[in-house]
Order: sequence, then C-alpha cells, then structure tokens
Amino acid sequence: MLFQIDTIDAMAQELAVVEEPIQQSINLWTMAQYGGWIMIILALMLLWAVYIFAERMLTIKAATKEDKSFMDRIRDYIHEGKIDSALNLCRQTNTPSARMIEKGITRIGRPMQDVQVAVENVGNLEIGNLEKNLVIMATIAGGAPMLGFLGTVLGMVQTFFNMAQNASGVIEMAALSEGMYQAMVTTIGGLIVGILAMFAYNFLVARIDRVVRRLEGRTLEFMDLLNEPA
Repeated sequence: MLFQIDTIDAMAQELAVVEEPIQQSINLWTMAQYGGWIMIILALMLLWAVYIFAERMLTIKAATKEDKSFMDRIRDYIHEGKIDSALNLCRQTNTPSARMIEKGITRIGRPMQDVQVAVENVGNLEIGNLEKNLVIMATIAGGAPMLGFLGTVLGMVQTFFNMAQNASGVIEMAALSEGMYQAMVTTIGGLIVGILAMFAYNFLVARIDRVVRRLEGRTLEFMDLLNEPA
C-alpha cells in the first residue's frame, strides 16, 4: 500500500513538471519579426541614420584639423608681402577656415567691406556643407515614431477586424493579446529609431556649432590682421 502511494506521488510530480508552462524570453529580434513591413522601413531608416552620422562625423573631424600656428604663419606672410606663399599655405591646409582665409587673401587691395563679404560668403558655403543631410537625420528622428504609431494603429484595426469576423462571437484572450502584442511592436521600433536619431542629430549640431564659432573667430582674426600696421 505504501508503495502504491509513493508511486502515485511520483506520477503526480511528473505530471506537474510536464504541465508547468515554459517561460519564453523576449528580445528585440523576436519583437522585430512580428512587426511586419513597417519594421523593414524602420530598419532602413536606422541604417540611413547610422550612415549619415558616421559620414558627418568624419567630415566634421576633418574640418577641425588645423595647425595651431596657421594664422601666425599667414600673418607673417602677409606682413612680408608673400601673398603667394600665404595662398599656398591655405591650399595645403585645406580646411574650411583655410578656404575662407584663402578667399580673403585673393581680395586684398579691395575695400575692407568687400573682403569681409567674400570671406563670409565662403564661410556660409562651408557651414552649408557641414550641415549636409542633417535635415534627413531630423526627419528620421521625427518620422520614425509616427511611422511606429501608424503600424500600431494598423495592427489594432486588423486585430479587431479579425475579431469581428469570428462567427461564434467568443473573444479569445490569447488571440487578442497576440494581436495587440504584434501591433505594439512597431511603436517600440519607431521610438528606438527616433530616439537614437534625435540624440545623433543633436550631437552633430553641437559639433557643427563649435566649428561655426571657430570659423567666426578666424574671420575676425583675419580682418584684424588686415588692419594691423605692416
């Protein structure tokens, strides 16, 4: 009798183990597989944003490289009347500020207002080049969450449509939960892409502002240089 009781207890434990639900983990890749075609668009937007960020960082880094003695050498060349040497130095340096100074040097001899306007025009062109594709980055930052919300709305509409087609009128919580889960995935994807793009955009803008302040300082320094007595 005792043996039968032990056998029954062992069988009950085995059944409990078998009936214990398997806990499934969730990750971003698993969620992305449920998002549908909108997740593909969000993935492409993320790749585009990463490319723009990397390309702009290389451009900005190249724009900030400059010899600290650059302006001192330009000052010496101009005071010594070696205009060609100053122009060659600017071309060899090949940075936004060097291109601005080069334009100003070519205008030496004209009224100071004309020289300043020429330098500022080149500076505006250089700033525009630094800000290239930032509009796309800002669009991704603002558009990705909206696209994610669109996917959620479409998913919810599809879920309730399927429920309405159920002839029995019985709403299964499992089917409802699965439909809502799939719909919310696109919102998560859109927020992730949008947040990353927003941070990248603001970081690039801050770096470009630093370059702009440097260009403004170089412009003032060059104009003061022209006003210095030989």
